Amino acid sequence: MTDNADQRFMGLALEQARLADAAGEVPVGAVVVKNGVVIGSGFNQPIRLNDPSAHAEMMALRAAAQHLGNYRLTGCTLYVTLEPCVMCSGAIFHSRISEVVYGAADPKTGVAQSVMNLFDEHRLNHHASARGGVMADACGSLLQAFFARRRAHSKSSPA
Repeated sequence: MTDNADQRFMGLALEQARLADAAGEVPVGAVVVKNGVVIGSGFNQPIRLNDPSAHAEMMALRAAAQHLGNYRLTGCTLYVTLEPCVMCSGAIFHSRISEVVYGAADPKTGVAQSVMNLFDEHRLNHHASARGGVMADACGSLLQAFFARRRAHSKSSPA
């Protein structure tokens, strides 16, 4: 994709992240794009749904698969505001997503570069390309503000 398209689609993923933030969830958002059209979107919802797998990527992959009527998402690009974790990366590989574009790196659980790079693991059956840093400041700022508010709230709450 062009830088312009990357900015546009990451902007849509950021809109999804803001929905998560408004719902009190960690603000991560994702969109799946095929042929320049968004076919699935999602945001973090594990708390609301009582579902540990309800990460933004998983929600967007599910929506895209429903849209296509197929769990194989070949030729699709996933835009996500935060570097994917192990669980989401496994789903990305199984869905046959072609490319993952993410915003902020995740030094604690990211597996596209930070903790390890599953996307370069050639023993795995499927490979998706991954690249990060698209609108990283905006993506990271949203997360930092969320966790700063959470820390401030926990300090002001009685023990």
